[in-house]
Amino acid sequence: MNLKLRASQSHSIESKKIKITGSKSESNRLLILQQQYPNLQIRNLSNSDDTVHLTHALESTEETLDIGHAGTAMRFLTAFLANQTGRKTVLTGSKRMKERPIGILVDALRYLGAQIDYVENEGYPPLLIHGKSLKGGEVTMDAGVSSQYLSALLLIGAQMENGLHLRLSGELTSRPYLEMTTTMLQEIGLNVNFEDQHIEIKPQNKIEDMEVTVESDWSSAGYWYGWVALQPEGYSVQLSAYKEVSLQGDAQLSAIYKKMGVRTQFGSNEITLTKIKDFNQPQHLEFDLTEQPDQAQTIFATCLGLGIDLKMTGLHTLRIKETDRIAAMEVEGTRFRESEITTTDDTLEIHFPEDGHFNNLVRIDTYNDHRMALAFAPLCLKTDLIINDAGVVSKSYGDYWDDLKSVNVDITEI
Repeated sequence: MNLKLRASQSHSIESKKIKITGSKSESNRLLILQQQYPNLQIRNLSNSDDTVHLTHALESTEETLDIGHAGTAMRFLTAFLANQTGRKTVLTGSKRMKERPIGILVDALRYLGAQIDYVENEGYPPLLIHGKSLKGGEVTMDAGVSSQYLSALLLIGAQMENGLHLRLSGELTSRPYLEMTTTMLQEIGLNVNFEDQHIEIKPQNKIEDMEVTVESDWSSAGYWYGWVALQPEGYSVQLSAYKEVSLQGDAQLSAIYKKMGVRTQFGSNEITLTKIKDFNQPQHLEFDLTEQPDQAQTIFATCLGLGIDLKMTGLHTLRIKETDRIAAMEVEGTRFRESEITTTDDTLEIHFPEDGHFNNLVRIDTYNDHRMALAFAPLCLKTDLIINDAGVVSKSYGDYWDDLKSVNVDITEI
């Protein structure tokens, strides 16, 4: 599905109201925990493809499970299935999924006693998993890799006979996601201690009856921060349901976008985003996104729209996402307006000439990556925009196009 987007800027100060479903990150962690502790009830689950794929996989009794593009599901299921006594499973996914490394997690699970074989290429899915009761114990993992490898182990830690003592070597990447995992484990009643480079989980087979409500997804809120940043002063959008104290690292968006002219006001169960009046726009911004790497495309697209020179660091995990996100930003960013973009394995910089202007019609590719479509869509406020394979947003935010229509975006399927 290819879509053409054309937006009408609104000068109304009446706040638009958008309801965003539960956090994909929180939902997927809770689903794994619910399988191990069935008396855990979950409300406001994400409706993202990733969560749907994970739900179906957990409910399936088939020997082969195909999770498509769902990277979180691949990591979490690898650990979960390795600890399911007597279950034999082939865990596979899309062509891109078979190019995304998983050897670090498999090595750690093997060290803890798991029996996992590679079906095709060493270090990559698909995997043949022979489930068994893992003893657990102490294991060391590189803290600089995707936090999902670490979280996958932590989510099964209390179910292992000896619990889990996870030692982290090197500088920790995406710490908020790891803290989300440990905090959620503690909130359902598990004994978890996270101190310095050590995480210890005591064995525990049962928890008390409990109901957990998932907070709405802050990553999805990011696209609305970008939308408001490109609007006239006084424009506002209200998003629900959000908490001022959040487990999600992307809640730092409120501080990040204040530097781009967006004020965040917290209500009882929502946030209101408003374009600040008389805002003095900066010429240059720098962000270390080591703890919020998923916001790189959103911030990049916003600065592209505003013409703010930008330097982002801490991007090293983006090369192995749904696509090489650094390369994708470099290619697609040049389509909108004259600019100079430079990249390394960890950084991206964009610089704009003083007299640059937007091209009249821009067509962008999404590379099977939901965040390319979601992050760049607000640029329809600057130029008519065609988004190829726009249906990819269903991976995390399936209602996005309908929500954009509600704020005066004309969307036509072509």
